[in-house]
Amino acid sequence: MTGTVSGSRRGGGLRRGEARAGWLFVTPAVVIVVVFLAVPILLALWVSFSDWNGFRSPLNPNVNFVGLENYAAITTEPGLDQQNFGRAVRNNLWYVVFVVPLQTIVALLLAVQVNRAVLRGRGFFRTAFYFPSVTSTVAIVIVFQFLFTASGAVNAVLGFFGIDGPNWLNDASGVFHNLLAVFGLTSPPEALAQDGPLGITWWEWLAGPSVAMSTLIALAIFTTSGTFMLLFLAGLQAIGGEIDEAARMDGAGPVRTFFSVTVPMLRPTLFTVLTLGLIGSWQVFDQIYVLGGSTGGGTITTPAFLAYETSFNELQWGQGAAIAFILFVFIILLTLLQRWWLRERDPKGMGGPARRARGAAGSEELRRHEPDAASAVVGADATDRALVSGADAAEHDDHRKRS
Repeated sequence: MTGTVSGSRRGGGLRRGEARAGWLFVTPAVVIVVVFLAVPILLALWVSFSDWNGFRSPLNPNVNFVGLENYAAITTEPGLDQQNFGRAVRNNLWYVVFVVPLQTIVALLLAVQVNRAVLRGRGFFRTAFYFPSVTSTVAIVIVFQFLFTASGAVNAVLGFFGIDGPNWLNDASGVFHNLLAVFGLTSPPEALAQDGPLGITWWEWLAGPSVAMSTLIALAIFTTSGTFMLLFLAGLQAIGGEIDEAARMDGAGPVRTFFSVTVPMLRPTLFTVLTLGLIGSWQVFDQIYVLGGSTGGGTITTPAFLAYETSFNELQWGQGAAIAFILFVFIILLTLLQRWWLRERDPKGMGGPARRARGAAGSEELRRHEPDAASAVVGADATDRALVSGADAAEHDDHRKRS
């Protein structure tokens, strides 16, 4: 008894020693996270509720608490601040609507192609498709500036075919407005001329991305598809070849196999790609900064760039912090919505206890009719199964008589 007690004490002391050692190892990481992540976030949250102008410390007594004034100025109070924020949200929203689906589709198609065993030089193509993702964003933006200027290479190619290309990076017209202008609709209907959310008319909300923003959409797809291609490639290589073989034996063609077998098995990878794409698209900043932010009549301004400009150029740090936290809430809500949309769905009526009960009943029924099922697999009809069952019964009686 004494030995058992002393042994348990030694075990408890050993576990306490391990706990202390564990805390000793994780303390540096915890300190770094608290000092460089948690504290700045809390300080920025305080700034969003204050009138701090960027001078001296935001915790000095001269900084006043203003409540929700900074949030109201950009969301509910009519004025220039609200309109600037509304246009930034509209620009970014159309950017997300086009970039996230297109980059996902392009990345998946590239992954399927470079995963083919018959493709020669797969390593070269994987490197080539991934290379833009590791290239400096600033360098790529400058290259795109040369390509899409009024006298750039893109307009030169269009001019060869007799097409007068636009001044891409300075054209503020919406893509959908341009399409409607082809059919003679150049002014908004009365219903769409009314103010919509955030002080922007519905006609402006429905303009689509501007021509200038369209070049940034193309740039984003070009630079991010390679990274997501690698994620899809890893997911494709995790799918065993026997699954595709089973699908072919069931008579499924390549297209049916891809959409009914491959894509559903890539659901975890698809969720990761869409989530990363959604977050990155709402946080786009560096491309806008390199282009100056006001290019294209302000139609390329995003909330992330607007938060920077409001804080550093206009010295309205409270509004800049408020924009950043509203953007944070946007991303969280859209990520949760996306997670709900991509969740695993049980067939109707097949979940919970009912599904387990039906499964148990089905297993019992299968065991009861297992000989019939085996005969059916090899092509025996009902008469053959009856003859086989009768022969088995006669053989069993004969064996019992002999024994």
